[in-house]
Order: sequence, then structure tokens, then C-alpha cells
Amino acid sequence: MTTTAVRKDGPAAVTPAPTVGGHVRNYLSRVRGGDVGALPAVLGLIVLCTVFAIMRPSSFLSAGNFANLFTQGAAVTLIAMGLVFVLLLGEIDLSAGFASGVCAAVLANVVTVLGYPWWVAVLAAVATGVVIGTALGMLVAKIGIPSFVVTLAGFLAFQGVVLLLVKEGTNISVRDEVLVAIANRNLAPTLGWALTAVAVVGYAAVQLLRHRNRVARGLITDPIAVVALRIGGLAVILGTAVYVLNLERSRNVLITSLKGVPIVVPIIAVLLVIGTFVLQRTSYGRHIYAVGGNREAARRAGIEVDRIRISVFMICSSMAAIGGIVAASRANSVDPNTGGSNVLLYAVGAAVIGGTSLFGGKGRVLDAVLGGAVVAVIENGMGLMGYSAGVKYVVTGVVLLLAASVDALSRRRAAATGTR
Repeated sequence: MTTTAVRKDGPAAVTPAPTVGGHVRNYLSRVRGGDVGALPAVLGLIVLCTVFAIMRPSSFLSAGNFANLFTQGAAVTLIAMGLVFVLLLGEIDLSAGFASGVCAAVLANVVTVLGYPWWVAVLAAVATGVVIGTALGMLVAKIGIPSFVVTLAGFLAFQGVVLLLVKEGTNISVRDEVLVAIANRNLAPTLGWALTAVAVVGYAAVQLLRHRNRVARGLITDPIAVVALRIGGLAVILGTAVYVLNLERSRNVLITSLKGVPIVVPIIAVLLVIGTFVLQRTSYGRHIYAVGGNREAARRAGIEVDRIRISVFMICSSMAAIGGIVAASRANSVDPNTGGSNVLLYAVGAAVIGGTSLFGGKGRVLDAVLGGAVVAVIENGMGLMGYSAGVKYVVTGVVLLLAASVDALSRRRAAATGTR
């Protein structure tokens, strides 16, 4: 296939169709120029899974452990997805962990103490997240307090709010069947396959439509073979995952059957699609990248910088609220430690490990999912090998440091080669 461009000063110029070899060369050139994207996270995930599979093949590779990886890392991944929006501006939200705890405590009080339906509790929790994010964003954007200071104050204050909401240390149970099902129940196997088919067909439609539109407009596009490879790769990955998750995981089938995709997985997938669409297909998303790349240039271009800064904190805290709901569902309760301990550290680590830059202007929601997978695999695999919590923290910290180093070095390389 060729594309033809009409020139005023001569005959029509013919642009040769892109080839797979040229696509590979362009990708390698971008990597050498410092645009590594999520490549380190993907390679790290492969290496970690390989090591743990060799060291503990019977336990790490089991269907039950595979399902546990999703539920174990779900809350952290959701919080990290929100943090990506803040990090894209070069800001930070140190309060996201305990903000999720506050929202979870609101959920538990509304549904258990006050006796309202589950959907009212969910709306109350998310609304609390929106209020928290608005307050943080206003302090950062309108008053001019650095986000580090504002969110550090929030980290301390929200820890106290959680204590107040759970009556100074008591445990509030969450027994609503719908809420408990979020992180503890599975989809029917046939529904899992149906959702997989919808995901693959939808992704294929988007990719092929984008390819056709770019060709019709005479723009440079990826080779159709690369597009087909992406679609096929997604189909293989999702198909394999659903097949494994649909295997029987119960130790005693006579008592209960345990198989199917965890309900929290499609929840994360839907939020991933929405977040990706917002960042890559809307003017709002382009404004976020513009502000993160150069705030003053964005302001002169007419972008409402303060509004963008406030909105990303709102998104971050709203996603923290959803993460808190999932955490409460998994634990069947809320206590003073909900959202505390290592939740914030793991969430920030997940976003950075996945490829989101701490300097702003570079990152995707998918980065948080990949980074969350890396963090979950480290914690899960080292737990299976019998390592203590101290060793897990050290290894996770080293991985985070490596990811930040890769980010800094890639930015330096991009500046040196003029690709950024």
C-alpha cells in the first residue's frame, strides 16, 4: 500500500508503505535516544516471574497464586493509576494512601453503622475522595504551597481522621455481599471468556480504525503486520490468563468451587481504558502533558494551568477512594491501618517502576498497572520463598531506585540526542 501526497511545485510524491523492519529500527532508535517507555518494567516483570517460577514452580505457577496476584496488588494498582495524573505534572501526593483509608472508613460507616445500601456507601466514599482532592489541589494551585508539603500534611491529618472514623482503633466489619464480592468473588467462566472476546474485538476495531484513518490522511502509520501482531498478542495474553483463572482452584471441590476471573480484574481494566482514553484521546489529556512538560509555555498557550492542577489531585484522590473500597472488600473490614503501612510507598513505586517520570510530562495509566504487577510479584514471590518483610522492603526499594535511575538517565540521554 502506498500513500500519495500532492505537491504544488511538482509531480505527486509517493511515500512508500512502512515496513516491519523500518518499524523495528525506529523503535530501537527511540530506545537509544532515551525513550524507553515501559520496557524496563516489562523486562523486569519477565525476569522476576522467571526467577520465582524456577525457585518455587509448584507454588508460584499455580492457578491459585496467579489469581492471588491480581487481588493482592489491586488496591495499590488503583491508587498508582491515580498518582500517574499527579506525577505527570511533576507533583506528588503523599496523602494518597491514607486518603484511601479515609474513604474506606466512610464506606464502612455508611454501609455498616448507618445501614445504607452498598451503592450509597460507594458514592459517599468516592465523593469524599473528590472533596479531598479538591482541597489539596486548591492549596497547591491557588495558594502556591508545594505539593510535597500539602500532601505530607494530608498524610498526617488523614491518619488521624481514620482513627476518628473507626472510633480510635476499633474494627468496622464490611459484610455487604456486593462489597465483599469486589475483591473476593469471581466471574463465571463463560462471562470471563465473553469479556475477553469483547476486549480483543474492541481493541482490534480501535487499532484498525486508527490505521485506516492515518493511511487515508497520508500520515505515517505502523505497518499492518505490527498492528496485527499487537492484536494477536493481546488475544494470546488475555486468553492464556482467562484459561488459567478458569481452572479449578479449590482444594475441596465437594465443599466449594473456586474458579473464574476475579471481579476486581475487569474493574481495573475498565478504569485503565477510561484513563488511557482521557490522557491520549482528549484535549484535557493533552493539556496535562503540556503543563507537565512546560508549565509556563502551557499558560501562554491559553491552558488553564490552575484548573488542570486541581483536577489531577481530584482524580488522584478519587482513584485512591476506589483503591480504599477494594482494600476494605478484600479485608472484609476497615481498621486504623487501612491505607497505611506500605500502601503509599508501593503505589508511588508502582507508578515510577512502570515508567512514569518523577519529573513530569511522561507517563501512562498503563505504567501503573505494569508497575503494580512488578510490586505484587516481588511481594508474592518473596513471600513464597520465605523471606521476611524486611527483605521484601529492601528489594522493592532497590527496584524503585533502579527505575528512578533509568528515568533520570533516559531523560539525560534524550536531552543529549535532542529527542525531547
